Amino acid sequence: MYKLTVLSCLLMALFSCNEKKDMENNRVSVIDYKGKDMHTFSNSEEAKIKHLNWEAFVDFENKIINAIAQFDIEKYPNAEKIILDTKGLDIEKVWSNDQVSIDYELKSKDDLLGTALLIPINKSTHTISIAYKTKPNAEALQWLNPNQTSGNQPFLFSQSQAILCRSWIPIQDSPGIRFTFNAKVEVPKGFLALMSASNPQEVDTTGVYEFQMEQPIPAYLMSLAVGDLQYQKTGKNTGFYAEPATIDKANQDLEDLQSFLETAENLYGKYRWEQFDVLVLPPSFPFGGMENPRLTFATPTILAGDKSLVSLIAHELAHSWSGNLVTNATWNDFWLNEGFTVYFEYRIMEAMYGRDYSEMLASISYKELKEEVKELIDEGNEKDTQLKLNLEGRNPDVGMTAIAYDKGYFFLRRLEELVGREKFDIFLNQYFGEFAFQSINTEKFLYYLEQNLFGKNDIKMPEDLLQNWVYESGIPQDIPAPNSQRFLAVNNAIQNWLSTENIDTLQTSNWSTHEFLHFFHQLPDSITYLQVQELDQKFNFTNSGNAEILSEWFLLAIKADYRPAFGKMEEFLINTGRKKFLMPIYTKLYKSDNYRALALRIYRKARENYHFVSYNSLDKLLNYSIN
Repeated sequence: MYKLTVLSCLLMALFSCNEKKDMENNRVSVIDYKGKDMHTFSNSEEAKIKHLNWEAFVDFENKIINAIAQFDIEKYPNAEKIILDTKGLDIEKVWSNDQVSIDYELKSKDDLLGTALLIPINKSTHTISIAYKTKPNAEALQWLNPNQTSGNQPFLFSQSQAILCRSWIPIQDSPGIRFTFNAKVEVPKGFLALMSASNPQEVDTTGVYEFQMEQPIPAYLMSLAVGDLQYQKTGKNTGFYAEPATIDKANQDLEDLQSFLETAENLYGKYRWEQFDVLVLPPSFPFGGMENPRLTFATPTILAGDKSLVSLIAHELAHSWSGNLVTNATWNDFWLNEGFTVYFEYRIMEAMYGRDYSEMLASISYKELKEEVKELIDEGNEKDTQLKLNLEGRNPDVGMTAIAYDKGYFFLRRLEELVGREKFDIFLNQYFGEFAFQSINTEKFLYYLEQNLFGKNDIKMPEDLLQNWVYESGIPQDIPAPNSQRFLAVNNAIQNWLSTENIDTLQTSNWSTHEFLHFFHQLPDSITYLQVQELDQKFNFTNSGNAEILSEWFLLAIKADYRPAFGKMEEFLINTGRKKFLMPIYTKLYKSDNYRALALRIYRKARENYHFVSYNSLDKLLNYSIN
C-alpha cells in the first residue's frame, strides 16, 4: 500500500470538509475547495447560474450592445439572493420568472472588480432576467473602424479572459462556475456573427443568428465576433473564418487543422466540443490566441506563409482539454490551465514534426522562464515565481507570465521523467476524463496526483517535490534540461560567422522560425552596427513578413542603433496589437534616453488600434495619460 505524505494527509482532510458527492452519477463535485474566488462578487455557495439565454442587438453606430440576459439558477435551501458581477453596464430592469419585477441593488464600485449586482430571490425563483446596455468603452469589447481591419467594414470582437466578461454580460464571472447557453444576436445585414458555440458558416441575410452551447463553460470563455467574414472548411469537423482579404493567406498556414485535432485525440482522448474552428482576427487582437470553445480566436501574426508559427494553434487546441474541459478554479491556479496546455502543445508538435522540433520549443520555454524569474525577482516580486499564486487585490493578468506556462510545463515534464511517459499519459487521460467539465484548484490536483500517479503505480515520490515546484519561488534544481541539436547547430553557425567575419558562412535555408529566434537570442552583446547592417543586407530582416522574427529584429535594431529599421518598426507597432510583441519593444524604447520620445510619439498614434488588454499595460509602462 502507498504511504501517504504529510501534505497528502492534510489535503485529504481539507477535501473531506469541502466536497459533496453527486449521488446521481457518483462523481465528486467541488463547489468551493479552499476559499472563495477573490476575483468575483458571486455567492456560489448560496445561488449560482446554470444556463444563460442571451438576446442581443449589436449597434455599431453607437458602439454598444443592447441585451437581455436570462439565467436559470440553482439555489441552496433558504437562499435569499444571487450576486452577479458587472462592470460599466447600464442596468435597465431586472425581473424573475415570467415578468415579476425585482428591486435589485448595485453595490459600491471597485476599480478592479466592478460592481456587484445583488438580486433578491426566494423559494419560487427559478429564473432571473436583466435588461441592460454595454458602454462604448466596455473593457472586453473592441469596436474596429474599417481602416483598422483587413477590408472596408467595421468589426467587433470580445476578449473575456480573465475577468472582463462582466463588462459585456452581467454574470458570475469566476472560472469555478460553469453554465450552458443559448443566444440570439442581431447584427447589421451582410455581417457574420460568431460565438463560442455552434456557429453558422454563411451569412444570414436577415442579420439574425442563433447559437447553442450545450457543454457548460466558465464566463471567461464567452466570446462574440461580428464582421465581414468567410469560412473555409479544412476537415470533417475543422475549419477557419477570416476576412476576405486574409482567407487565402490563412489557408496556407491553417490547412492542417484536422491533422492537429486527430493527433491531439490520439494522445489524450476524444475531443468533447464537436467542432474546432479558428477565427483569424484583425491585427489589434491583444493575444496570440484565445481558446474559446469551438471557436479559437487567433492573431494574424501567426500567418507566416510556411506554417512555422502554427504551434500556437496546437496550444489553443490543447486548451480544449486543459482549461476548457478541466478548468482552474481560481486565477491563483492559472498554471493548471497553461502549464498543462504547454506540455500538451509540445506533445502534439512532437507527434507531428518530431522530437527535434519540440525540443526547440522547450528550449525557448527554458530561456523565457529564466528571464521571467530574474525579472520578477529584480522587481521585488519573488512570490510571483511560485506556481500557486496569491493575486488578491490584483488583476489576474499579473499571473499571465512564463511562470504559469513554462514553469508549469517543466513541472509536468519532470513528473513524466519520474514515472515514465506511458504511465504519465495514462494518468493524464484519466485526469481529463474524471474532471471533465469541472473546475479544480492546485491543492485538489496535488492530492489527486499523489494518489493516482505515484500511489497507483507504487512509485515513491521524491521528498519535497511538490513543495519545491509549486510553493517555492524560483526555478527548482531538478528542472529538466531541453536538448536541442538544431539550436546547437545555430550556436556553431554564429561562432563560425563571428570568427571568420564572413557572413556567407551562415547557411540558413533550412532554418525554422525558431532557429532564427534562437539566432537573435544568442548574438553577443558586443554585436556592432556594421554587423547588424550586414545581417539586414543578406537576410532583409527589416522587411520580413514573419512577426516573430520582426519583433526580435526590432529589439536588436534598437540595441545597435540601427535606424534603417525604425520606419518598419513604427509601422509594425501601429498595425499590431499583440501584447507579446508590443511590451518588449516599447519597453526597450522607453528605457533608452535616446528613444523615449520616439516611443511616446508612436504610442500616441497607435493607441487607438489597441485593445484594452494591451493599452492598459502600456499606459502604465509609458506613464501615459490621455488627459
